Formats: sequence, C-alpha cells, structure tokens
Amino acid sequence: MASVNPFNLSDSEEEAERRPNETVDTERSPSDGAPGPPPGNPFSPPADAEPPTLLLSSNRTSPSGEGISVSAAATSAMAGSADIRVSVDVIAAQLLRDQYVLTALEFHTELLEAGRELPRLRDYFSNPGNFERQSGTPPAKDQVLGPGGPLNRAGSISTLDSLDFARYSDDGNRESDERVAVLEFELRKAKETIQALRANLTQAAESEVPSQERKNFKSSPEIQEPVRPLEKRALNFLVNEYLLKNEYKLSSITFSDENDDQDFELWDDVGLNIPKPPDLLQLYRNCGTPLPSPRDTADVAVGVDLGDLPGNCISQDLPKKPDLSQQQQTEVVQELEYQISLLNNEKQSLAEQIKKLQSEIQTLKRTVSSSPPATLDLGSQNTSNPSCSSTIPPSTDPLSGPPTDNGQYLDIRGVSEPETDPNPPSTQNTSQTHPQSHSKLKSRPPVQFDQPNRKLSPAFQQALLSFCRMCSDSRLGAEVSRIADSEESVMLMLGRCLPHIVPNVLLAKREELIPLILCTACLHPEPKERDQLLHILFNLIKRPDDEQRQMILTGCVAFARHVGPTRVEAELLPQCWEQINHKYPERRLLVAESCGALAPYLPKEIRSSLVLSMLQQMLAEDKADMVREAVVKSLGIIMGYIDDPDKYSQGFELMLLSLGDPSERVVSAVHQVFIPAFAAWTTELGTLHTALIPSLLARIEKLLLQGEHGLDEHKLHVFLSALQSLIPPLFAVVLQNAPFTSRAKLHGDIPAIEVTRFPRPASPLQDVATIIGSREMLSALLLLYDHQLEHEGTTGWDSLLWVVNQLLPQLIEIVGRINVTSSTCVHEFSRFFWRFCRTFGKIFTNTKVKPQFQEILRLSEENVDASAGNGILTKATVPIYATGVLTCYNQEEDRKLLVGFLEDVMTTLSLSHAPLDSLKASFVELGANPVYHELLLTVLWYGVVHTSALVRCTAARMFELVLRGMSEALVDRRAAPALITLCSGPEFSVRISTIPAFGTIMETVTQKELLERVKMQLASFLEDPQYQDQHSLHMEIIRTFGRVGPNAEPRFRDEFVLPHLHKLALANNSQATESKRIDIATQLFEAYSALSCCFISEEVMVNHFLPGLRCLRADMEQLSPEHEVILSSMIKECEIKVENRGIADAQGSMSIASSLVGEDAKTKFLSKMGQLTTSGAMLANVFQRKK
Repeated sequence: MASVNPFNLSDSEEEAERRPNETVDTERSPSDGAPGPPPGNPFSPPADAEPPTLLLSSNRTSPSGEGISVSAAATSAMAGSADIRVSVDVIAAQLLRDQYVLTALEFHTELLEAGRELPRLRDYFSNPGNFERQSGTPPAKDQVLGPGGPLNRAGSISTLDSLDFARYSDDGNRESDERVAVLEFELRKAKETIQALRANLTQAAESEVPSQERKNFKSSPEIQEPVRPLEKRALNFLVNEYLLKNEYKLSSITFSDENDDQDFELWDDVGLNIPKPPDLLQLYRNCGTPLPSPRDTADVAVGVDLGDLPGNCISQDLPKKPDLSQQQQTEVVQELEYQISLLNNEKQSLAEQIKKLQSEIQTLKRTVSSSPPATLDLGSQNTSNPSCSSTIPPSTDPLSGPPTDNGQYLDIRGVSEPETDPNPPSTQNTSQTHPQSHSKLKSRPPVQFDQPNRKLSPAFQQALLSFCRMCSDSRLGAEVSRIADSEESVMLMLGRCLPHIVPNVLLAKREELIPLILCTACLHPEPKERDQLLHILFNLIKRPDDEQRQMILTGCVAFARHVGPTRVEAELLPQCWEQINHKYPERRLLVAESCGALAPYLPKEIRSSLVLSMLQQMLAEDKADMVREAVVKSLGIIMGYIDDPDKYSQGFELMLLSLGDPSERVVSAVHQVFIPAFAAWTTELGTLHTALIPSLLARIEKLLLQGEHGLDEHKLHVFLSALQSLIPPLFAVVLQNAPFTSRAKLHGDIPAIEVTRFPRPASPLQDVATIIGSREMLSALLLLYDHQLEHEGTTGWDSLLWVVNQLLPQLIEIVGRINVTSSTCVHEFSRFFWRFCRTFGKIFTNTKVKPQFQEILRLSEENVDASAGNGILTKATVPIYATGVLTCYNQEEDRKLLVGFLEDVMTTLSLSHAPLDSLKASFVELGANPVYHELLLTVLWYGVVHTSALVRCTAARMFELVLRGMSEALVDRRAAPALITLCSGPEFSVRISTIPAFGTIMETVTQKELLERVKMQLASFLEDPQYQDQHSLHMEIIRTFGRVGPNAEPRFRDEFVLPHLHKLALANNSQATESKRIDIATQLFEAYSALSCCFISEEVMVNHFLPGLRCLRADMEQLSPEHEVILSSMIKECEIKVENRGIADAQGSMSIASSLVGEDAKTKFLSKMGQLTTSGAMLANVFQRKK
C-alpha cells in the first residue's frame, strides 16, 4: 500500500514549512504509480502492442536515448509487415517511458481535441503522484529517471487541475513564490539524493569481494565472509526500523547517532536497485526459507519459463528474439530481474497476510457458534469442514498455490481468465512452509461462472476484454478492482484509503468521518496505521467548535471502551501530549477535555501521574480562560477516580492554584466540579474534617495575622469561598456517620424534602441528595437527624461534635478578628454562616449555633469598652450574627428575635458612647435586601421614641444608611414622618443628626411634595435664628450639600443649595473664632469642589457661585494659602465660561448652538444645516429667523 504522510490536516502550511522535503511516499509496485503493465500480469503488453521490441524495452529507460525509440520501434515493426500500424497507445507508452512528458501532454491534448481520449494518458496526467518525488524502488543502476522516478515539477505542470493543492493548506492555495521555494528545495534534495546513491553504488562496486575469496568462504563455513558496505547499510536500516516499531526510541536515537552517514528515514539511501526486504521479524520467521537476494535472481530471470506467463504474446514472438542485438537482450534481462525482485517482495507480503488470515480463522472458529451462510466469507468453509482440506493432496488441488491477492480479495480483473499458477518457485517454497495456512485457504471454493461454448484463444479473449475501459493501474484503481471479503481486509483497505479521503472533505463536514476513522483505528492490525488514524482524528478540524469537540470526545470514549486501558495509554494519550502546546486554543481545549473524558478508562497509575501532570502544566501555563476552565473540570474528574492517598497534597495545591485564577469562569468551575470531587475523595480518606477544612481555617487565621495593617480581601474570599463549597459534603459526612444511619429505611411513606430546606447548590455535585445517593435516602436521614437533635442529643456523634466543639468556636473567633468596616469581609462571612445554618437545619441553628453567639454577645454595658472601643459589640461578630444567623429563617419568632437583637445593640452602643460601625454594617447588609426594609424601620422607630437622646441620635444617623434603595412610598409613609418627629425634639444634637438623612432623600427621591417638605425642614435649619450660632449644624449642612448637590435635582441645587452656600461663605468672613472659621472654610472648599463639575446657569454662576468662591478665597488667603491658589484657578475658569457665553449670546447667528459645548455644538449645528436644501434663499433665511 501507499505509505502516506499523516499530515496535519488543519495546519498544513505550518507543517510544510517545518518539513519542506517531506512528500508523499509511495512504493512502486505493479498496482500503483504511472502507466505500466497491469498488476496481475507484469509482463503482458497492451492489447495492440504487437512488436515485442516495444514490449520489452525497459520502462526505466532514460531520456538520453538508451533503449529503443519510437521511430526505431516503428521501423522494426514495419520491417516485419508493411501493413502493421503502430497504435497511439504504444506511442503514448513509449513517450512516458522515455520521460517525454511535455510531448506526451501535447499528444494528450491533440487526442482530446480530436475526441479520442486515451486512458493511459488520462490516468497519467490525473495522478498527482507522477509529478512528485517518489520514494519507491529506484530504476536500473545505469538509469536514473523513469515513470516511477523523481520528476522535477515545473511551473507549467503545476497548473494542472490534477495537482492536489489541499495538502498544502486547508485555507487555500499557497502563493506562487512559496510554491517555487518549496519545489526548488525538493529539487535540490532530489539531486543530493541521486549523488549520494551514485556514490554508494560506486563504493559498493569498489568494495566487491573477489570471486575467489567468495569461493573460499563458501568452502570453509567456519570463516565468515566480511560484511559488505551495502549489506551493512541495509542491516542498519532494518535494525533501526525494528527498534522504532518496538518502542526502543532511545536505542534508535543512539544507533542513528553512531551511523550519522546514513539517512534512516529513506530506504533509497541504502543504495540503488536495492528492493526493500521484509522487516527483521519476518526475516526471523522465514529463516528456514531461502530468500533470494537481488544478486541471486539474475540467472533465474533469464531462465524463466515462458509458459508460466499469462498470455501468448511473448511465446508467439519468440523466434524474433535471436535477431535482437546483445544490448537489447541485456536490457530484457535487466527488466526481468527487476520484475522478479518486485514479485519476491510481493510474495513476502502475501505470506505475512496468509499468517494473519490464518489467525483470523482460528478466532472465528472460537467465536462463531453456528456456521455462517455460504457467501464469500473465507472462514465459513473452514469451520464447516476443517478436516476436508487436509485430505486433498497439494498436487491435485487447483488452488494449491496462494492466489495473487492472498485470498483476502476477490479480483474482478481475473474472474473470466483461466486458472493458472503465476507464482515463481520461491512462492511455492513459502507455501510448503505453512501447510496449515494453505490448507485453510484451499478450503474456499472459487466462484464459478458460466463459460460460453467458444474456442477463443486466451490472448484474443484478453485483448477483447481490454476494451472494457477498466482502470486498475493506479492506486485508486487497484483498490476498486479488489473487494475485501473479511473484517481484517476491510480494515486494511480503510487504513489505506482514509488518509487520501480526509483532506478532500470540506472542513465543515469532516466530523462525518469520525465514526469511520475510529472504527478503523480500533480494528486495524497495524500499530503504525492506528497511530496515523488517531493523529488524523485529533487533527481532523483546525479549530473544532463545541459540537465538533463533543463528537470527537464521544468517539474517543467509545474507542477507549473498546480497546481497554493499555491501548488508550499507548495510542490516545500520545495524541493529547503532542497538542498540549498547540497554537490554537480550541485544540488545547480538546486535549484538556480529553484528559477528563478518558480518565475512567486509563490505568490508575497513569491517571495519578502522567495525566495529572499534564493538566497541572496546562493549568499553570495556558493563557486561554476556556482552556483552564476545561482543565479544572478534568482535574475534578481525575479527583473522582484517583485512589493514591499520597496525591492529597498535590490535589490541595491544585485547588488553591485554581481558586486564585484571575478568570471568574475558572473559579466557577472550581466550585462546581473540582472542590466537590476533591471533597468526596477526602471524605473517603477520612480527612475532610481532619485535614482539608482545618488547613483552610489555618490559612485564614494566618491571613488575618498578616493583615493587621491591610487585609488581603481577595485571598480571604478565596479561602472562605472554598470553605463554603465544603459545607454540603461536611453535612453529608455528619449524616453518614450518625448513630441513626443504619436505621434509615427507604420503605414506607417518606415525606418529600421542602424546596427551601437547602440553599440552591452551585452545581449538582454540591447537592446533598447527590452526595448521599438519592433524595429518598436523604429524606429518611433528615427525619432521623432532626429527631436525634431534638430528643436524643449528640452523644457518640463524633462528626457533629467536631462541628459544634471545634469548627464553630474557631469560626466565631475568626469573625471577631476581621475588620468591621470592610463591607466585603462582612458580606462574605455573612453568606457563609447563612449557608452553613440553612444546610444544617433550623434545630441545629437554634440549639447549637445561636447559643454560642449569644454567649459571646452578652448585651450589657460591661461588654462594651467605651474608652478603647474594642468590645465584642463593636466587632464584626454583631453584623455577621444578625445577617448570617438570625436571617436564616423568616418566621415571626425569627423576625422578632432579629428586631430585638438590633434594638438592644443600638441601645447598648449608644448609651456606652461606643463606635457604631458594627451597627452600621448590620444596617447596610440588611438594607441591601428590600425584604428587611420594614423590619429596619421598626427598629429605627424604636430609637425615635426612645427616652435617651443618645439613642435617638443613633437612630437618626441610621436612617441615612437604609433610605438608599427604599421605595418612595415607604420613605413618604414611614421614614420622613420619623425624621420630622426627631426634628421636633428639644435636643439640637438629634436635629443635627437628621440632616444627612434629609440630604439622602433630596438625592434619591423625585416626588415633589416630599421634596418640598424636606426643603422646608432644611430651610428652617438655615434661617431660624435659634440655629445661627450652631457651628456643628452648619458643618453638617455644608457637608450634606457637598455630598448630595451633584446628584440632586438641578432646580433644588440652583435655587436652594448654591444660594445658601453663598450666605454661609459670606457669614464665615466675619467669624471671630479662627478654629470655627477654618472648619467652615474647609467644608465649603470641599462642597464647592464637588459642585464645580455641575452645569450651572449663567445667572446662578454670576449671582451665587462666583461670589461664594470669592468669599471663600478671602478666608483661605489668611488661613490656607495652598487652597487659595486652587480657588483662584477655579474663579478664573468660571469667569472665562461666563465671558464665552456672553460672546456666544451676542452672535445671533450662533444662537442655535449657544447652549452646546465644543464638538457637540458643532455636530448638532451642522446636522441642522444638513436638513435644509442647498438653495441660497433658504440658507439665508436660517440666519434671519432670530434677528
């Protein structure tokens, strides 16, 4: 068969640049290549080639003139008979033999124009292999070129439509200069190869052992004849080939280095005229059979029995042979030597196929229980009567010699020809060596056809059938002309044909070939062919999409199930390893997904070593997010099948590495797949609650120690999210190791689990029912779990006792150490405790979790260190308990408990003059969920009506936190009345505390009536004489104006905020107390800086904004010169804006764009101009409308 380069179907340009001299290698045989004699009859001429001179002239004759030319042939033919005309087919054959390719092309064109297409020329010019460098058996030693030899590809030939440009690129043709460069390189390499072969031939001739010495060696067997250079090169090639086939790659590399003068990739490098012998294994198996060498076949070829040759054309012209010259006879002898060497090679391959067929028959005998129908199946006759064939003498059996197709094929070319024995004597010797194999082959009777009662000569019959226009002298023709009749022969045929089919299939449809490739790769007997087919599979599509990758993965899994772990390791994994660094991310994604899909079918040692290392490398080095995501999922699958406890530490490091990935999709895959699978493994090892969870807690504690001056919140999120993903498997461990587990029964009426019983899992692997095994089993265990907690306690329940006595106290201690002002940390721990309590259930929360928090949060003034502000009530324990534990269940008693806790905390902190950060964090976290707005207003109303002014002040400040995101109806109905109630109290501090909340209403509410009420309340603060000397009130109002001014309604800003800021700035100029003056000035500077970015009308700018800035600059000149410089710059910019607006207003023609700024003004103005026609009168009217 043709040995075809597996080629990279998707990256052919890259491959061609990497291997510019790698071409398609075909071994010249009678059944493939250029035109020549038919494969089954190598010596028969074409039907109309009567003169023997034309028949016997070597098809390896060089164009230099050696051999017989067309004219000489015609002359000699006409000498015999003046009426004989030379056929066009003979002329074409001679042109091709002598390599007059361009002449043959012109001849072919003229025949086409005349409507007389010649099959020989058509097949020759449609076969791209005739225009490429071949690596088959070279021609005779004194001739270099021939139909099967190297043919330099010229530019004119490369334009033929027969050339296969698909092998260059999947995307289209190469540029002409690239093709020229490749062809020039191939030509140079071909010339170098020819020179090297000539040198080898010369060296072999010079080192020929004299005949007398050879006789001495033969007469004295104990004296071994020294190895010849040519024999040494041949043996070296066979040894290297054996090492490669049997995976001795390092030995092969060493052997190649020691013989650096030889090219082990190419048999032609051994020498000229040297047919490639069978491999070492076949030589060893056939050591008892004499194998003729090329030197031993010369005499046999001269004495060949012409009666053995099919057809009578040669014997009819035998009397003409003595008239040939001595040179012509020498050429005939050389031709026959060449043909016999080819037949010897074919004989060896046929003998190997016979052995394979014999083993197949033995397999069929063992597996087939009943006799199959009498069809073309070779094994059916053997199994029906195995002893019949052994009783027939070999001499009387018409099929005593193996047929030319080895019995594996039904040759459609010879069905009507008489039964002959075309095999040389060496083939018969081989058949005698394997009598068992041949006896089984002989048991299949030949297919019988009705023979006509005619007396045609075989030659005439063959010539008559030659007009059937069958093509069997090309590779494809040889495949078509023989039909496989066994499974193995089908696989062999597919292995030969698929590499030629794949590159000609559209990229979008190549997935249709996947079943065919996989089936062939599964059943093909040759490891090299299987490797080539799997290489084609992984390179089938350049950038496979999701559906195509799924199809390939499905096929790989089916392949793995069929062939077993050994072949998966030896054949599939190398394909993955080759593409681990492929330039296309889709191909690397295929590798990552393959590792996970094949994990169940690999040997366990490979799973935990090679595959794990491959995925670890890809996770650390790959830059594509989707590839790393697939790697993480495959690692999760590996963790589900790994059973080596020593790999625990590596798995833990992989978990931390993947959790720290910058891509959210990778981190999501870790929580969905990897952590649940890793937790399941640690559960089996018994290290989930003894090693994995404690390791994460230790890292969190270390992080808190290192982050006293700045906590790394990202790392804290990584560790805490991992802990959160471990809650479901931890609860499963508690259930599976409980005292009641053995009593769980699935019989009887088991109530369904409430939908809200567990938090929504991130993936099915985090569903407790999936971890336990089924929802029915989980429901039965939950019933016993609640009963055990409520009535029987936790005695003897080690896993739950560990959670209660070790995990919870450590978590509560960690919570008390985090920064309460970090909303991110508070939120993360709050979500963790919420999921923890929801998973372990209400009874566990009420009896085990809440008591531990309540023991720490003793709500009394002694529990608050007012001087240092570091009491437990000022820590993050308060918001996390309130938002993570008390909100788990939303029944009436749960809400009452939450309200009471917040009221007590607010009261205790207020009366203790402690920082309110913990209370603020609780309100912010709860206020983010609209469900708790009513509840928070209830807590605040408790503070509004409290007798202590300190509590009322705290309540007023909490309003600012909960108003954001609250509905306007709720603000109007409950919040605003509560704030106005606080303003009516006698304490100025309480009134001042309401100002930020009023500002938030002005910033977030659009209802006019509510805004007017707030505006009136703020106006009373500014205009009421009783507040004139309230420095803290003025400070709070200015701070609030600076915060809400940029986002407030423009009318409110222009009519209320800026005028009152101007008044406050003017009043501050006459402030006698310097400390108060600098405080007000600083706050005014912050407010004006924030408001300067807003659009301010010219009137407000001139009347209020600029005068206020000038007043503020007057203060800053005395109090803070550095601020004065900034204020001067701001004033200058505002004055320039006012001047520009005045100039714009003065120009009536620019009034359309007077309210616009910069490029936006120009764009809108030109767009309006573009809507008009180009009429001059119309254009003039535009500028006259607003005069």
